[in-house]
Amino acid sequence: MMQMVSGARLNKISKWQIPIALLMCLSFASPVLAQEKAPANRAITVTGRGVESIPTTLTQVQLGVEVQGKTAQEVQQDAAQRSSRVVGLLKSRNVEKLQTTGISLNPTYSYTNNVQRLTGYTATNSVSFRISTERSGNILDEAVKAGATRIDSISFVASDEALSFALQQALKKATQDAQKQADTVLGTLGLKAQQVLSIQVNQASPPQPRVYEGNFAKLSRSAAPAPTPVVGGEQQVDAAVTLEIGY
Repeated sequence: MMQMVSGARLNKISKWQIPIALLMCLSFASPVLAQEKAPANRAITVTGRGVESIPTTLTQVQLGVEVQGKTAQEVQQDAAQRSSRVVGLLKSRNVEKLQTTGISLNPTYSYTNNVQRLTGYTATNSVSFRISTERSGNILDEAVKAGATRIDSISFVASDEALSFALQQALKKATQDAQKQADTVLGTLGLKAQQVLSIQVNQASPPQPRVYEGNFAKLSRSAAPAPTPVVGGEQQVDAAVTLEIGY
């Protein structure tokens, strides 16, 4: 009798506990299966560009004195005297970033029947400075009167403050452009942007000023009655921003 009861208990256990054990195994296994089927993180990478144009208000000038003579001492002294007058004038006009850019003294030769003959010396002193474009024409004329004999180059730039502000605006436009591109692509595909995963600023620097060079050597010291016209232009600041956006 006792054996029959034990068999009934075993039969009862086999009917109920085995399905429960199977259900427990499946419940633990299902999250693992779901995790394996979950899609990997997805992201779109877009690059936006921004351009900001600003007027150039400053003129960068390089000019100097060139003197020729028979002896080295003669031309060096003459060049030094003229350069001193030019530098003194520029200082009195409160030009910015005034500095010496070159000093040279070279012999000059003539060639007759393939024979080299020393004929004298050439001395050159050069300076560069920056001034507002509206004042640059008068400064050039006054420098020639003071002794300058050559204007080597001029370039036009915006002020440091204007360039800094333009750079910020260009970066803002580039970021907005990248965001707009991502929204357009994802929206077309029926997807939605989640968060920005990474940001890279690729290009965010003002361009180098355009330099205008000319053969202005040996200018006349008698300036024209009207000031030399100098007209600046515009400068463009470019920026590029790359965004990686998850969806």
